[in-house]
Amino acid sequence: MKLVKNAIGRLVPTEINGEKQIPYQGVDKYKAKGVKYAVKIPSNSDFPRDGNKTVANLKDALIKSGLKDGMTISTHHHFRNGDLIANQIFDIAKELGVKNLRWYPSASFPCHEHLIQYLEDGTINRIEGSMNGALGRFCSLGEMKGTAVLRSHGGRYQAVQDGEVKIDIAVIGAACADPFGNANGLYGQSASGLLGFALADSEYADKVIVVTDNMVKFPCIPWQIQGNHVDYTVEMDKVGIPEKIISGTTKITKSPDRLLLAEMTAEFCDVTGIIHDGFSFQTGAGGTSLSVSQYFADIMRKRDIKARFARGGSNKYLVSMLEEGLIEYILDGQTFDLEGVRSMAENNNHVWSSPFTSYNYHSKGNFAGLVDVVILGATEVDVNFNANVATHSDGYLLHGIGGWQNCLFSKTVILPIPLFRDRIPVIRDEVTTVCGPGELIDVIVTERGIAINPLRTDLIEKAKDSGLLIKTIHELKEEAERICGKPEKVELGDEVVAVIKWVDGTVIDAVRRVI
Repeated sequence: MKLVKNAIGRLVPTEINGEKQIPYQGVDKYKAKGVKYAVKIPSNSDFPRDGNKTVANLKDALIKSGLKDGMTISTHHHFRNGDLIANQIFDIAKELGVKNLRWYPSASFPCHEHLIQYLEDGTINRIEGSMNGALGRFCSLGEMKGTAVLRSHGGRYQAVQDGEVKIDIAVIGAACADPFGNANGLYGQSASGLLGFALADSEYADKVIVVTDNMVKFPCIPWQIQGNHVDYTVEMDKVGIPEKIISGTTKITKSPDRLLLAEMTAEFCDVTGIIHDGFSFQTGAGGTSLSVSQYFADIMRKRDIKARFARGGSNKYLVSMLEEGLIEYILDGQTFDLEGVRSMAENNNHVWSSPFTSYNYHSKGNFAGLVDVVILGATEVDVNFNANVATHSDGYLLHGIGGWQNCLFSKTVILPIPLFRDRIPVIRDEVTTVCGPGELIDVIVTERGIAINPLRTDLIEKAKDSGLLIKTIHELKEEAERICGKPEKVELGDEVVAVIKWVDGTVIDAVRRVI
């Protein structure tokens, strides 16, 4: 595997899985060429005139779709840890003796640990999508036969749109659908809210299967997925467990330390003028980030102001702000809990979006740059403000990128993070894995001080007489090392087990095998 140094100084491969790669060239440097990928022209005469595309079961649908060795199979993660579809797909592939498949999920969860047996026996060659828990550990130890590829939500859409990834069969689990293939996630026993992550799959895959446990008469309204893109529909007893949509990462923190970080972040936004009438914001799915929105709400009530919109995954905290009138719109990318599901079905100002409108870098603009402030997390940050969300400092690949990279294009990016975790400093000379370049990260908030990127002279000026504890990133790093000691650099193997794609499809870093 040939490695070259990219624009951020990381050694990355020029080819993986037999496909040529473009090293990261810098923010806004790489310009894509060519045209969007296009699927083959279908013929209306190949489909039932009465619009009924229903087949008996998922196995029949996969066989009719031509499932064979080496194909790319995509799924989405709207059911999060309650997904009941992906495991069944590969159970069927194993039964049929199909090998060497590429799984292309919008995200994976602990419920997908079941698939390790198929990674071991060659049914699945590799995963190109986020990996949590056991799947990430399996990959980190070099057990995956192919090289994993991690992309942001917008990067996933970009890769499909640009033809970087050709989906052979897309399987879309929907809470509600009709026999023609129109589908939504709003109604039924498995309601998940949104199907935006499956949009690219429905538009660009060769074959599209919609699976539901709530088949209704045509038309299924509203249709988040249009039946004109769908080849087969399947009805089964249950497609998802809605109670498991919510997980430990989508609950507000109860930790006093994390609550302090959230309070400091909100105070910083207040004194620097980021919070103002008509502002917009996005908070991530972590407990600290979610807590920030609660502090925002307190400030907005006190000042009698409202936000024009909140962007991101919906949850009960944002829903309560919408229904209280503190937010005019929620522009929703995914639904994090059942209150979000309810609100999406009931509130006209709770608007669904997709990675195309929100994040796709190869489009004529997207929502990310319209957001005044975004609150995100990170596993590590270095003295150049580069940040890591995919691996821990021990090198294990245990997190997905999600929309994190895409959000870095917001007007102000703030990372509230503890100064150390388990007595391991979070601010380091160099992060283990670069997921986002420091020039796009504006503020680091820790319980022992706030560091502002020197590039943001405007924020430095606004904060200097605020009474906030402002420090340099080097001062925070030195303080962490005084308390915890300087961490030893983790020793990793030479083998590249995964690559991290930047939002434009270039390779920003490589993940090495843990030894």
